Amino acid sequence: MKLLYAIKSLDHAHGGAERVLADVTDDLFRKGHDISILTFDRPGGESFYNIHPNIKRISLGIGHPEKRSTFLETFKRILAVRKAVKQDKPDAVVAFMHSMFIPTALALVGTGIPVIASEHIVPEHYKSRKLEFALFLVSSLFVRKFTVISEQVRDLYPAYLRKRMEVMPNPVFNAEHQNREQDSQGPELLRKVILNVGRLDPQKDQKTLIRAFAQIAPYFPEWDLRIVGEGELREELETLIRQYGLEERIFLPGLTKNIASEYEAADIFAISSKYESFGLATAEALSHGLPALGFADCPGTNEVIQSGYNGLLVNSHDRAGVFARGLQHLIQNPALRARYGMNGVKSVEQYSSERVARNWEALLSQIKADKPSRINRYVLRHRKPSYGSATVANQNFTSTTIPANSQDAVSSAVPADK
Repeated sequence: MKLLYAIKSLDHAHGGAERVLADVTDDLFRKGHDISILTFDRPGGESFYNIHPNIKRISLGIGHPEKRSTFLETFKRILAVRKAVKQDKPDAVVAFMHSMFIPTALALVGTGIPVIASEHIVPEHYKSRKLEFALFLVSSLFVRKFTVISEQVRDLYPAYLRKRMEVMPNPVFNAEHQNREQDSQGPELLRKVILNVGRLDPQKDQKTLIRAFAQIAPYFPEWDLRIVGEGELREELETLIRQYGLEERIFLPGLTKNIASEYEAADIFAISSKYESFGLATAEALSHGLPALGFADCPGTNEVIQSGYNGLLVNSHDRAGVFARGLQHLIQNPALRARYGMNGVKSVEQYSSERVARNWEALLSQIKADKPSRINRYVLRHRKPSYGSATVANQNFTSTTIPANSQDAVSSAVPADK
């Protein structure tokens, strides 16, 4: 098949969605598909993640992808997307993230080229962004299919959208991981590492992680915390670290293209996010044999971490305090860490890149065989698109809890604050 994948930027963005697009397009290209990638980046730029050299890149160079777009830039982008896609003549277009599938869906109205909108966040994201969600609903009229990361995420959307949503998990590469049982061996001075990977962003809530680590740091002087990523909260996090006097124990190394080396050097993966769509970093950590700790009410995280099997889920009452007790429970039980690590590798086998690539092939083949949606058939006949109206609905979120036996052990692990 001839396929065009689209995303706002690959040169200035370095999140999970960008990495997934790079991985999926590489897999599909190696399976013999003709792949193009369209972005708003300037021509001649370099992608943060490796793109197969034989994959065609279409860089429109309109506006600054790393910044919020103006109305005029958005209008120009819609026109440019329509022209570029019509010239490329793909069998289907897969647009990642609402920042790309909204303008792409509007751009291709009446062309007969099917658009698959690949959503990588949860409805929680839109609660304070009502205009974005209204545009999301408008563009949904012209989208053939949506993909979401999990069944749990799909269930959070309104029923009329769920009918057109297919679950498409992110690929997780099988990793050659070290034997975590060696945690209890080796020189006494060997540093142990608690790892967090993600944007320095309110959603990721690394402030809670820092506060939790500060509570246990005096009791475990051989343990450090590394938060790998970049974002708007760097200065605030650095200030918080200085307030605790932990500059030599908590590190913010920034971005890395070799994230595998971070996983391999770590001993515990700690994800303090308030919500996730899938938890790609958590799944990758599990594939490297790391035990994981997260919050039970965090969508995405509570689907990847199976509490008592490959990690621990703790409740969010007194977030920093409970998280600290979870960290201490794992630190004090190296055999438990080793068991969770081995189970973690098994738990993410279902997300292998080969399996995910086959799922994409099946969906795209179905899209190619299907007739245009009812509204696109109408538009093709009348050439007068109707946009309708939309409102934002509040969503309810469910959570799971840590098993009672594990929770009892965790709750008593840290001395009470004075």
